[in-house]
Amino acid sequence: VAMDLSLERVQAAFVKLNILKSRSVVITVAGTNGKGSTVAGLEAIYIAAGYRVGVFSTPFLFSYNEQVRLQGEAVCDTKLCDTFQILTDFLVVEDIFITPFEFLTLAAFLIFQQAKLDVWILEVGLGGRFDAVNVIDADISVITTIALDHQEWLGNSREQIALEKAGILRSNKPAVCGDFDPPLSLLNYANEYNIPLFCQGLHFDFNQEIDCWNWWSAENRLEFLPHPLLALQNMSTVLMTVKLMQQKLPVMPDKIKEALKKVALPGRIQVKMRNNIKHIFDVSHNPAAVAHLVEFLKRQITGKIVAVFSMLADKDILSSILTIKSLITHWHIAPIQHVRGASLTLLIDTFQKANILLLDTHETIVLAYQAANEMAKPGDCLLIFGSFHTISACEFYFNDL
Repeated sequence: VAMDLSLERVQAAFVKLNILKSRSVVITVAGTNGKGSTVAGLEAIYIAAGYRVGVFSTPFLFSYNEQVRLQGEAVCDTKLCDTFQILTDFLVVEDIFITPFEFLTLAAFLIFQQAKLDVWILEVGLGGRFDAVNVIDADISVITTIALDHQEWLGNSREQIALEKAGILRSNKPAVCGDFDPPLSLLNYANEYNIPLFCQGLHFDFNQEIDCWNWWSAENRLEFLPHPLLALQNMSTVLMTVKLMQQKLPVMPDKIKEALKKVALPGRIQVKMRNNIKHIFDVSHNPAAVAHLVEFLKRQITGKIVAVFSMLADKDILSSILTIKSLITHWHIAPIQHVRGASLTLLIDTFQKANILLLDTHETIVLAYQAANEMAKPGDCLLIFGSFHTISACEFYFNDL
């Protein structure tokens, strides 16, 4: 089934499968950037607090199984394949046709239900209103940030996109928005449907110090928190969510600190060292995400930065590279081996529009990464970014070096 933004098919299957959350708390996370980090933060805290946690999160870097996690570990092949078979047999008997993403979503739900979890953490794949995870009514909904992305499906303005993401909210159930500038459409939606919406910068906030950070809401304050590897804006959103769920899922402050020390997410400003050269892998694939990457590089990197880059053709490639252009000494680009990948011709044309001249082109991402490795000197930084597909190919190569 081609992409069809509706819930009728998956809703029918969901009901007939009798998937019930029982006593499990359900947290649904949507947003343009920061979804993965927010999910990872919630997962780390609730596992540290002793709860049984399931996570559904897309896409994946290395293994398809990564998208369904139990207690922080990707579900095993046997469990996934057995569930796929059960679901396939059911769909054939019921004569229901669903998309691959809907299939994976329902499989995750079946696995979670069987595992008897305390909390389900569900990451929206696209938008929110018509995403397959939205067939479940969440106990609390989280919207991270709202920026222009997937305009062909979600709309050409932040106001339109916010309405699509607001579709995960439920009347009389709390919601958290991690965006410092929430669109008016989101605020109006929450008001119209009687949704208690807690916004970053208004109902909760944080500040950063040299060796720690502090977080507060109207009723709570947490001080001397350890710096996590993930963005504080997203971790602040996580803490507000945890605070609102305290009655159902109590968490002590020491468990929050313990989790913040450990939380990480592959592909999000992931730094590896080899031969005194920093290799930074980041999945930034739109201008807003690249802007966050720029802030990190300005704070942390002093040497020359050599970039290995490619993006999907339907992303805003020009704005993304213009956002980071001033920090890059030299670029190595190549097409992604994916049906949606930008061709080498498109990449070259876009870099010409950006007036970027220090550029080498390659047939594959791995060849681009090999050339960048040869160019980099001790003290330099190799930055690999632009897509999950870009960094996964390079990380495989890095691990084999």
